[in-house]
Amino acid sequence: MHLLSVNLGRATAVDCSDAEGGMTGIGKRPVPGPVRVSAPGPKATGRGSGLAGDAVCDRRHHGGDHQAVYAYAREDLDWWEAELGRALPPGLFGENLTTTGVDLSGAVLGERWRVGPELVLEVSSTRIPCRTFQGVLGEPGWVRRFTRECRPGAYLRVVREGPVSPGDRIEITHRPEHEVTSAFLFRAWTTDRTLLPRVLAAGEALAPDVRETALAYARKHAGHGTVTPGG
Repeated sequence: MHLLSVNLGRATAVDCSDAEGGMTGIGKRPVPGPVRVSAPGPKATGRGSGLAGDAVCDRRHHGGDHQAVYAYAREDLDWWEAELGRALPPGLFGENLTTTGVDLSGAVLGERWRVGPELVLEVSSTRIPCRTFQGVLGEPGWVRRFTRECRPGAYLRVVREGPVSPGDRIEITHRPEHEVTSAFLFRAWTTDRTLLPRVLAAGEALAPDVRETALAYARKHAGHGTVTPGG
């Protein structure tokens, strides 16, 4: 398990962006490294991305400590290449880290990675596709198609800062014993809301807004045949 590339994006004006000013940093490009990775702070007031030199433009929906680093597997990009019949270079999906040998959609929330000599990351959330993603990729119906296939990759927060470079080894140092993977959270958030109460099993690994949404759903549907927290 290792990094194939480390990718950074510049703020670029596009017609499809939901960010103020019509800017996006989604189309990222590989860089040689090392790149410093650290916690960016709150979504609205922090740096946005955990990677130095990387742009996050839509702070309402992206960036912050629980979305500090986005990782996507080369294996999933290869699968999409076959489906779409086009080349998908590293960074095109907006990922900071393009990995190989890691089942990212199957990564468990709270799972910890050591990347390279110093950096420690923790799986913290899932990627929800947006209008900007569809527009930059140029695939009609992309949001619906990406959602249906459930290959979301994973967001990670920074536990211990450090540098990353292409070729760095990834070691999984801790994996919680619950069912809430990135793909599970993705389904709960998009296509099967009845799964939301079970998301609470991830505990402190959940972003506050995700936890609040799952709790609200569980309370609303308690006693109506919906799965209860931890059930």
